[in-house]
Amino acid sequence: MKITIVGPGAMGCLFAGLLVESGQNDVWLVDKNQSRADELVKDGLTIEGIGGTRTITGIQVTSSPDEIGYTDLILICVKSYDTLAATNSIARIVGNNTVILTLQNGLTNVEIISSILGEDKILAGVTSHGATMLDIGYIRHAGVGDTVIGKPVKSETVTDKKVEYIAEILKSAGFLSKISCNIWSFIWGKLIINSAINPITAITKLTNGELPEHEETKRLLRMTVQESARVAYASHVSLPYDDPVSAVEFVCRSTALNVSSMLQDILKMKQTEIDAINGAIIDKGRDVGIETPINQALTYLVKSIESRRIFSK
Repeated sequence: MKITIVGPGAMGCLFAGLLVESGQNDVWLVDKNQSRADELVKDGLTIEGIGGTRTITGIQVTSSPDEIGYTDLILICVKSYDTLAATNSIARIVGNNTVILTLQNGLTNVEIISSILGEDKILAGVTSHGATMLDIGYIRHAGVGDTVIGKPVKSETVTDKKVEYIAEILKSAGFLSKISCNIWSFIWGKLIINSAINPITAITKLTNGELPEHEETKRLLRMTVQESARVAYASHVSLPYDDPVSAVEFVCRSTALNVSSMLQDILKMKQTEIDAINGAIIDKGRDVGIETPINQALTYLVKSIESRRIFSK
């Protein structure tokens, strides 16, 4: 199987490295920066943390997707604000049987990808693995958990057997993969947890595990997930957990040492995904008549931090 991962961030590099390590020998990584791509080809990917420290070679990296040709599976791992550009860049390597799997944050990625490539080729998913980019081609694998995938819309092209096969490929690389017939439940479930952990860590500079240790941030965590969950319920979304508060506190404990992706972006002076996470909650809340003052306040604060610096994508 020819597998293409779009996006050389922490999660894209984690998937690329572990897929090659598992014996998938036709793995490509698309990086829009050619000099960085050349460096990855030369030095490989180094992963530390879970599984020990090792350098993985054999990953084919390019800034020109045309070099890859038609591919069987494309994993979209770019930031949500880059979804449109990334999808356009790989359009020519999408064949009749290509499957595109988005593992991104937010609610609108499926819609954007579908508008360009067609909804019948798309799978959506979420992963609980945690990874931090320490340097170019050097990541820390900080946490493990389920990776859940499924069809976001009814599709005759992406068959159940194909979904099962992709799940097995991911399992062989160490991703505990599950298939859901209601993937939007898991997407919303992760969105609600991210709506609390990501902006609060970005603002306070605390790790995930430190948030429940302080009474003020613990209360803010609870208030945020409760508000976000009200939007989900009003949108007739069934969540993958019964108690959002217990769920977010469990994630904080199980990823205690993890530096959230939004805090990583703030520390590196990069654009955050605040619009795709809390902004999505605000937009959906407006649609269903639920006020979201906490999500709005968190969004304003993160955007204020962004505006103080010169950020780059």
